[in-house]
Amino acid sequence: MWTFPPCLCLYQCHGACAEVDSDTEAVAGKGFKLGCISCKRRSEVRGEASVEWYFRPKGEADFFLVSVSMNTVLSHIIFVDRVDWNGSKRSRDIQDASIYLLNVTFNDSGTYRCFFNRILSYENYEYNDVVSKVVHLSVVGKATRGTASIVSEVMMYVSIIGLQLWLLIEMIYCYRKIAAAGEEALREAA
Repeated sequence: MWTFPPCLCLYQCHGACAEVDSDTEAVAGKGFKLGCISCKRRSEVRGEASVEWYFRPKGEADFFLVSVSMNTVLSHIIFVDRVDWNGSKRSRDIQDASIYLLNVTFNDSGTYRCFFNRILSYENYEYNDVVSKVVHLSVVGKATRGTASIVSEVMMYVSIIGLQLWLLIEMIYCYRKIAAAGEEALREAA
């Protein structure tokens, strides 16, 4: 039976943060998550963050405020009752500031901007860090599959068939080798 040293059983784990870009193609009439992640470089440093989302429709010059942080959702008139907070919850140091657009329309196409204003608290001072993320959203009538998705699916089937053929050849080879060894053993016994 296996025994583990106590140090392996009591090891403490911490979560990690990865900055993943948001999807950029939404389907009209469906919901869509606008992702905005800004990881703190040093997790042991206390911090607080606030977030603001801005939107600029296609063909317009100015951005306007869509929402502010997780506790208050102040929406422009075209986003009233259509924006939900989908980011970090129960934390003053927001790292995921994603929002969810309900019932996406073609008018939602444009540029979205997410601003993180993070204050990191060190022992003797505070450091203000501002991070900006940009998402160019296009709204389509019907979902499309990307070329990479199609190529990866084809390659998956090719590799499955190739591995099955290799397994079949190995089985035939082993069967012949075992059969030859069995015949040789019979000849030696006679």
